[in-house]
Amino acid sequence: MRKKRVLHLSTAHSPRDPRIVYKQCPALAERYEVWCALPRADPSAAPEVRFIRLPRFRRVVWRVLLTSPYILLRTFFLRPAIVHIYMPDLLPLAFIYRLLGSRVIYEVQENIYKKVAIKRHNRSSLLQRFFRGFDEAARRCFYFIFTEHGYLQTYDRLRHPSVIVYNYPIVADYQPYRATRHGPDSEINIFYLGGISFERAIDTVINGLARLRQHGYPFRMHLFGPLAFPEKELETIPAYSQLRQHLVFYGYTDQQRALPIAAQSLAGLALLKPVADYPESYPTKLFEYMALGLPVITSRFPLYREVVERHRCGFCIDPHDPQALADCLRFLIENPAEAEAMGERGRVAAERYYTWETERRKLLDFYQLIEF
Repeated sequence: MRKKRVLHLSTAHSPRDPRIVYKQCPALAERYEVWCALPRADPSAAPEVRFIRLPRFRRVVWRVLLTSPYILLRTFFLRPAIVHIYMPDLLPLAFIYRLLGSRVIYEVQENIYKKVAIKRHNRSSLLQRFFRGFDEAARRCFYFIFTEHGYLQTYDRLRHPSVIVYNYPIVADYQPYRATRHGPDSEINIFYLGGISFERAIDTVINGLARLRQHGYPFRMHLFGPLAFPEKELETIPAYSQLRQHLVFYGYTDQQRALPIAAQSLAGLALLKPVADYPESYPTKLFEYMALGLPVITSRFPLYREVVERHRCGFCIDPHDPQALADCLRFLIENPAEAEAMGERGRVAAERYYTWETERRKLLDFYQLIEF
């Protein structure tokens, strides 16, 4: 029997986005004919998925006026049974697909209502009114996937079924990169994976590392992810000039390049300040560090503490306190046996409780629920 066709659409995600390209689309390809339209899509990323390459625009107005018509032109004759969108600027296009007979899933990966205050682009009042209008209409017409249970506080009036599918890691993919320990005289590597911004405490990290350097430890901080601000703003951080040679900024990088560095690292950092939707949203890297067997240092939000303190796999600290960060790193350096035990406890917890396999089943069951 011919598989039903589904179409995944994003105007902003990377061509190798871990959740879309490596988790969701391949999982669905077991039952469906999966098409995926992404900016600069790379067909080699998932051979079982059919990709459509889109242009990439930072500003929402060009996505709506240029990218959305292009998507409709390229996909009109596909007539997918299900259309799965990831960006709010695709909501108008999603209503066209609904008129053409598709069922639409809107996946909410961030709480725009709370996050608009910290955005540097796409935050005009006109855009906010545009989003609110279509978002309210979507609640009446579409099916929803949420990546965090905290978003249900905002999306509490839905007409159709919804599901929470957490962005947990495929734990088996991280096993070849499990953290290895080195002797006391080797250089200390510290690892960060994700967007880099002041809201994600880059200033606390740099100032904390400056305090660590005062104790004479040789270290290198590896930061894999895009800067959310002009690079010159790093110079506003007092300790940046003295630490510049200890910081390695890789920009956005495929995880296959980043993970070998993680395997040689002392700890993984996931500090976020209490702004926007961060206190109610898990940082994906928290579970990735655990899968790698790295001790984690993250913010002391109740949501995060439920994971880290329950499994004793790291530290939860004030994300504004650089001295607390320096103290945690010193503890891990000076207590290698406990650092290794923390990492192992985190790895076991990731295998048991925070694995993509459980979320994959939820995703497939949800698709089956909404099929014609």
